[in-house]
Amino acid sequence: MHFLAVLGRARFPGMTTTLITGANRGLGLETARLVEVGHTVYLGARDARRGEEAAGRVGAHPLLIDVTGDASVQAAAKLVRDQVGHLDVLVNNAGIIGPVRPAGQITAADMLTVYDTNVFGVVRVMHAFLPLLQAGPAPVVVNVSSGLGSLAVTADPESHASVVPVWVPGLAYNSGKAALNMVTAQYARAYPAVRINAVDPGHTATDFNGHTGAQSVEEGAEIIVRMAVLGPDGPTGGFFAAGGPVPW
Repeated sequence: MHFLAVLGRARFPGMTTTLITGANRGLGLETARLVEVGHTVYLGARDARRGEEAAGRVGAHPLLIDVTGDASVQAAAKLVRDQVGHLDVLVNNAGIIGPVRPAGQITAADMLTVYDTNVFGVVRVMHAFLPLLQAGPAPVVVNVSSGLGSLAVTADPESHASVVPVWVPGLAYNSGKAALNMVTAQYARAYPAVRINAVDPGHTATDFNGHTGAQSVEEGAEIIVRMAVLGPDGPTGGFFAAGGPVPW
């Protein structure tokens, strides 16, 4: 069961309630395997049928949630509140890549579509679920970002090839992940009792990129899981990959 066997036990198995958005496939679905080490996992998906099928494969609870809709997010939060009353771990994984075209061809509408999921979606979920996180003993939030959102990497991609081995110039996606990094830092500063970090899973072979990534989904999910099982003394307000901190 690779890294889950060790990492999962770090968070009171059998008592930990975890929500993962965008989890019906790829990195989110792999992270949902936390059920194997005792986590009660709510597998978030915007399509009810796909969510139910994915949850059934890993033994999670399906949760209908579209992060682009306030009503959907609020309804999901109410369901978790009514069923459990708190949330220990939140993994903001839902995301879209959007158009990958030269910067001059990207429109404001393109940007808005990507930001609505990758940035505003995280804010919607945080706003709705923060009260449930604060009701738990040692809450953790993991925001799935990307090294492509690093300003340092963008300024000098060749010098940071070990961080981002495949550089993709995507105005909407990359800038959205940079915004998510700042959102992460701001929430971490505002809520010091919650461990809130951004992670870079690396170039992972998933449907998201047409399975072009060099890493397996198990390798990509490792840093998400590692940060999801942080104890109360773990870092907060950081940006991490499997190999360590990622430059902002």
